[in-house]
Amino acid sequence: MNVLFVAVDDLRCELGCYGVPHVLSPNIDALAADGVVFERAYCQQAICAPSRASVLTGLRPDSTGIYDLDHPVSETCPDVLTLPRHFKNAGYDTISIGKIYHHKNDDADAWSRCPFQSKGDWKGRGYLTDEAIDAVNAYNAQAAEKGWNRRGLGPAFESADVDDEAYHDGKDAAAAVRQLQHLAKQDRPFFLAVGFHKPHLPFNAPTRYWDLYDPRQLPLAGNPFAPEGATPWSLTDFGELRGYSNIPDTGPVPEALARQLIQGYCACVSYMDAQFGRVLTALEELGLRDDTAIVFWGDHGWKLGEHGSWCKHTNFEIDARAPLIVSTPGTRSKAMRSGSLVEFVDMYPTLCELCGLDVPAHCEGTSLVPLLSQPGRPWKPAAFSQYPRRDVMGYTMRTDRYRYTEWQAYGTGEVKGRELYDHAADPHENVNAAERPENADVVKALSEQLRKGWKSARPRS
Repeated sequence: MNVLFVAVDDLRCELGCYGVPHVLSPNIDALAADGVVFERAYCQQAICAPSRASVLTGLRPDSTGIYDLDHPVSETCPDVLTLPRHFKNAGYDTISIGKIYHHKNDDADAWSRCPFQSKGDWKGRGYLTDEAIDAVNAYNAQAAEKGWNRRGLGPAFESADVDDEAYHDGKDAAAAVRQLQHLAKQDRPFFLAVGFHKPHLPFNAPTRYWDLYDPRQLPLAGNPFAPEGATPWSLTDFGELRGYSNIPDTGPVPEALARQLIQGYCACVSYMDAQFGRVLTALEELGLRDDTAIVFWGDHGWKLGEHGSWCKHTNFEIDARAPLIVSTPGTRSKAMRSGSLVEFVDMYPTLCELCGLDVPAHCEGTSLVPLLSQPGRPWKPAAFSQYPRRDVMGYTMRTDRYRYTEWQAYGTGEVKGRELYDHAADPHENVNAAERPENADVVKALSEQLRKGWKSARPRS
């Protein structure tokens, strides 16, 4: 069995196949029709490097020790048998294109080759219009003059009337197609990892994808406010977005600008979807589809004004939940959906089982293969994620009904704050009900379950 392993940066569950009809994602939707859509899949930390590290090592953040963007896997846990290295050791031709690990050239020995790394291979840090590039230069000059301690990346979005391959995801798709053409001629099985950058900021995409959307018709966030009873650690001031030159330094994002950002995000999703479609079409036309397992995933969710915030970096459902679609020759045309609670650490053992490889003993996830034939069977009672703040670690647990979070002091584990969201009554997590007297027994039970951790949350038979 070959593997096509597709990672997407900052992709929330805002796709046609996830019940969001205003987002045009026909190629991802086509994959969903040939696979299993996991409706409740959760990353282990809602930021790029730790999330990708958990997928590629099969370990949770407390085991990798990676909680930020500054620690590559190969330096932080060099002795771990990573997913691509395991496949390479088993005789697979392993190829990395685009963004797979957060750090360029991380785990380099795990790959047979990395034929194309588009990041940094384009002028103006991803901008193509003279207007945007001028804005980058002007902003950086102003930042240097005033000593601003924030990133100056130019505008948060750009619409350029260019071909798809002018931007990096188009380059990545073209490189992936070339690799598939080469791989189709050999007998050796392959593990092809393709990492698309969009819809990551800046929301830059060819104009024709922007033209698919009327910003006046796109829905704004229905809860543009902090949850009632939010803790001091619950939210951020979305500094990632504020680092762009056309975003206010403080306060909320004005409605007109919010609509432009949402249009740009949707445009980038459709642009990325088209590039994924090129790869999927090549796989089919080259006769490889019936021998290939496809795993498509977004590394974490993303806020578009929900909770009065933007970006990721929190433990809310909107950040921890992300798309996961698995398609194998056995799932073709079945269009199955699973509401089971699954986790990103489950991808490593899943691919091992699909391809007949042993699951390394260090893996902390569970193979999802049983759900590919019985998507509604009993499964995990909880999914676990976490997010650090300066003085606390926020541990969060999603059960069938609740999201429960504890902000625990480093070293002592003392609980500094709690959050409880009842998805039966409050699916958008607008009210923290942890301190309500009537929920005391629920909080106690969930706290005990959280403390027992993921090892006690193995799938039920």
